[in-house]
Amino acid sequence: MKLIRLRIENDTMAIAYHPVSGQAATANYLIAYNPNQAISENLENIKIRLAGLQFDAAILENGLSYPFSDTIVGVNYDRIDVGLALTNLLNIPVVSQAAVDQLGLTAAIKAKSAYLKWHLDYYGQYHGVRNNGQEAMLTIGNGYLGLRGAFLESHADKDNYPGTYIAGVFDQETTTLHNHQVTNEDLVNLPNAQFITFGIDQQPPFQLNEHDLQDVYRSLDLRTGMLTTTKLIQLASGHQLRIRSQKVANMRDWHRYSIRYQVTPLNFTGSLQIYSEIDGSVINGNVSRYNVFDQHHLNTMGIETAANTVYLSGQTKSSRINYTIGAKLTSPDVPVIKNFNSTQQPQGVQQTVSLAVEAGKTYTFDKDVVIATSNAHDDPQLTHVQAELSQSSFDNTTSASKDYWEHTWRTTDIKVRGDITSQRLLRVNIYHSFVSAAALESGQLDASVGARGLHGEAYRGHVFWDEMFILPFYTMHRPELAKQLLLYRYRRLPAARKNARAEGYAGAMYPWQSASKGDEQAQFTHLNPITKTWDPDNSRLQRHVSLDIAYNVWFYYHVTQDRDFLNQYGMEMLLSIAAFWISKATYDQQTGRYNISGVMGPDEFHENYPNSTKAGLKNNAYTNIMVAWLFDIITTFKAQMPQAVFQKAAQAAHFDADTSHKMTTIGHKLTLEINRRGIIAQFEGYFNLPTLDFQAYRQKYGDISRMDRILKAEDKTPDAYQVAKQADALMAFYNFDVPTVQAIIEKMGYQLPNEYLTHNIQYYLARTTHGSTLSRIVYAVLNQLDDNDDDAWKLFSEALASDYYDIQGGTTAEGIHLGVMGATLNLVTRNFGGVSPLGTHLQVNPQLPDHWQTLKFKQLFRGVHYVFVIDHHRVTVTADQPSTVQIGNQQYQLQAKKPRTITYND
Repeated sequence: MKLIRLRIENDTMAIAYHPVSGQAATANYLIAYNPNQAISENLENIKIRLAGLQFDAAILENGLSYPFSDTIVGVNYDRIDVGLALTNLLNIPVVSQAAVDQLGLTAAIKAKSAYLKWHLDYYGQYHGVRNNGQEAMLTIGNGYLGLRGAFLESHADKDNYPGTYIAGVFDQETTTLHNHQVTNEDLVNLPNAQFITFGIDQQPPFQLNEHDLQDVYRSLDLRTGMLTTTKLIQLASGHQLRIRSQKVANMRDWHRYSIRYQVTPLNFTGSLQIYSEIDGSVINGNVSRYNVFDQHHLNTMGIETAANTVYLSGQTKSSRINYTIGAKLTSPDVPVIKNFNSTQQPQGVQQTVSLAVEAGKTYTFDKDVVIATSNAHDDPQLTHVQAELSQSSFDNTTSASKDYWEHTWRTTDIKVRGDITSQRLLRVNIYHSFVSAAALESGQLDASVGARGLHGEAYRGHVFWDEMFILPFYTMHRPELAKQLLLYRYRRLPAARKNARAEGYAGAMYPWQSASKGDEQAQFTHLNPITKTWDPDNSRLQRHVSLDIAYNVWFYYHVTQDRDFLNQYGMEMLLSIAAFWISKATYDQQTGRYNISGVMGPDEFHENYPNSTKAGLKNNAYTNIMVAWLFDIITTFKAQMPQAVFQKAAQAAHFDADTSHKMTTIGHKLTLEINRRGIIAQFEGYFNLPTLDFQAYRQKYGDISRMDRILKAEDKTPDAYQVAKQADALMAFYNFDVPTVQAIIEKMGYQLPNEYLTHNIQYYLARTTHGSTLSRIVYAVLNQLDDNDDDAWKLFSEALASDYYDIQGGTTAEGIHLGVMGATLNLVTRNFGGVSPLGTHLQVNPQLPDHWQTLKFKQLFRGVHYVFVIDHHRVTVTADQPSTVQIGNQQYQLQAKKPRTITYND
C-alpha cells in the first residue's frame, strides 16, 4: 500500500511519501502555510506538490480528538477537518494515527473508506448561501414531506432557513408591481415544527451565533436517512455544553418525523430548560429575488395544547388546503408529564420543560411530529393527527426509515470500486431521488417531483421537463413510482387541452411550469439580477415539454410493457399531444415542407429573432425531431394495439382519421436546416447569427454561464448571437441512440454526411456556456459517443458534484437540482456501464472510466430483474428469469439465477 503521512501545524504542512507502507519515506516535503490564501488554496498546494506520485491513503499524525471526527487540525488560528478536505481533493481515505494505533492500518483505512461512501458530512459553521446550500443537501424527507437540514435552534435569517415542504401543497398570491398584477403559485413553506433549543438557569433561550458556537459537525447517514448534528457550545457566561441532535423522516408512515435532542453539560451543575416550538409565522423567504412578491401563504386557524402535546391548525390563503401539525415532547429524564408546559403565541405554540442537571451527564428529549394536509387522501383533522401522534416515537420512526432504506439500497444502489468521491455522490443522488418522491408511489398524493425536490423554493417548487431526466431511474427501479408521476400529468390532461384552446390550437399543450392544476405558471417577466430590471420572459414557449412528457410515457411503457397503462392513459396522452403539434404545423408552399413556429428549444437563451416583434423561433431542431419521433411511435403503437382500444383513446383525444392522415404527412416533411458539413441548425436562421468571443468575456467576467444576463446588462441580447445555455439541437442524441435519431432525420427526408456527429458536437460545444447543470450531462453523453472520454469524464464529474460544490454560485441554497441528480445515475448505468434499455432487450457496451475498477448495479427491464457486475474486461450478468441480453454484437441467453460472465474488448 502506498501512503502519504501528514503533519499539519498552524503555519506549515509536512508530508512524507511512503511508496511501501512500513518502510522509510522516499520523499519529504515541507509546505509553508500562506495566510493570504484560503485554506482550500493552501491544501491545493499539497496536490500540486504530490503530482505524479501514486498513493492509496493518507495518515494524519496530529489530528485532534473530537467526538465526531479524528482528522480535525488547527490551521492559521482556525480549524478544519483536513480528512474531509483531502478526501475531496485527492479522492483517498485519510485516517488518523490514533485510528491506526487502535485498529491497525488496513482495518483503519477500510473502516474510513466504508464510512466515506455512506456519509455526507460538513464540519464548521458557514454563513449565507453556503450554509443554505448545505441545508438543502442535508434535507431529510420521504416524498410527502421535506425538511431542510437547518440547525434545529434556527429561525429563518440571513444564514439559516429551516423550510418544511409538503408535496402538492401550493398557494397563489398576487402582487402589484409597476402598475400591473403578478400572480405566483408557490410550493408553500409550512409552519416550522423542527424548532428546539435550550436555556441555562432560566436565562434567555440559546440563539445561534458564531461567538457561542465553538464547533459543529453535521453528518447525513445515507444508509439510514438519519441526520446527526453535534455542536460544542460555550456561552458568554462560561457554560460549556455538547448538543447532539438527530432527525429522521418516517419512510413508512410518511406524515411523521422525529427528533432526538441530547444535551450534555460539560462544566456546570444547574437547571436546564428546553424550548420546543411550532412556528406558524413563517413565510416563503428562501429565494431572495422573490422577496418583492407577497410571500405570505398561511393563516393559522387554531392552537390546541394537552399535557406534553401541542397542535397547530391552519389553511393556505387561496388554495385553502387545510393542515394540522402536532408535536409531542417526551424525555426519560422528565417522567412526570405535568412538568411540560405549553404557551400559545400569536402565530404558534411553545413547549417548555425545566430540570436539574449535572456536569457530564447526557439528557435526552424526543420530539415527534405529525403533519396532515387535506391534499392527501387522508384526514387532516385534529383527531386523526392525535391518533398518529400517539403511535409515533423516535425509535419507531428510526426503525421504519432503516427498513425502507435497507430495501431501497438493496435494489437501487450503484456500486463503484476505485472512486470514493463518485461512490459517495452517486449515493447522495439516489438518496435525494427518493427523499423527493418516495411517498408518491402510494398513489395517495396528486403530485409530481419538482425540479428542486422538496428541498427549497427555487422555481417555486414547480414541475418542469426535468422529469425526463429522473423518470428513467424510477422506471427501472420503482416502476409504480414512475407510473404515479405520469398519472400526475394524465390528471392534468384537461388543463393541457384548455391551454391549447386558449392559444388557438387543438390537442393538449402541457405548461412549461406546472403546479397544482396544470395551468401555465411561467411568468411574463423575470428579474435580471445584474441589471435589477424586469425583462420579458417567453420561457412558456418551450412547448417541447409536451414532447418530453410523451418521451416519458414511451420510456415507461417500453421498459415495463404495462399495457394497461398504455391502453387506459398513455395512448390518450400521446394522441392529445400529437394533435397539438399537428395543429401547430403549417405548410410552406415554396419548400413543400411543414414549419413549426413560435417555440423555444431547451437552450432558453433564444426567445425570438433579433429585431423581431414576434415571440419564439421557427423550426427548432430538437422540437421538430421529437415531433417526427412522436408521430412514428404513435403509428407503431397503433399497429400493436387492439383496434377498439386505440379507437377509445383516439375518441377521448379527439383524434380522428383526418388528423391521423395529417400526422403521417407532416411527420415526414418537417423542416430542419442542415449545412453541408451536416451541422443541424438549432433553429432556422441560426447560422446567420454572429458568434461571440467567449475568451474575451471570460477574461472580463470570469463565469459566463449565464451569458444571457451578461449580454442584457451590456444592452445586448443573446437572441442576436450563436450562444447556448445548454444542449438543444443535439438533445435527441441524449434521448435515443445514434441510429434511432439518424433514422428519424432520414425519414424526414434528410441525408447526413460522414462525421456529422463529431462536427455537431464540436460546433455546439464551442457555443455553449453550460448555464444549466443538465448541459454537462448531455454533453458528457455526446462526448462519449464521439470517443472523447476525457471530456466526457470532466463534464460528468462536474455534473455529479454540481450541488455538492454548488458550482452555480448559490443556487443549491434554493434547492437541489433533481434533474441532474437523476441524469448522473442514468449516465453511469447506460453510458459508463453501457447497459442500454432503448432496444427490445438490454444491450451492453461498457465504457468504464479508466480509474473505476468495477461497477455493479441492478435494473428491472420488462419484468426481469438483472444484476450487472462490470470491469474493464468482463461483464457478469444475472437474471431472475430466462432472458436475452446483447453484449457487444452478440446475443447471449441467460438462465434464471445463474450468473454468466462474458469477456469483451474494452
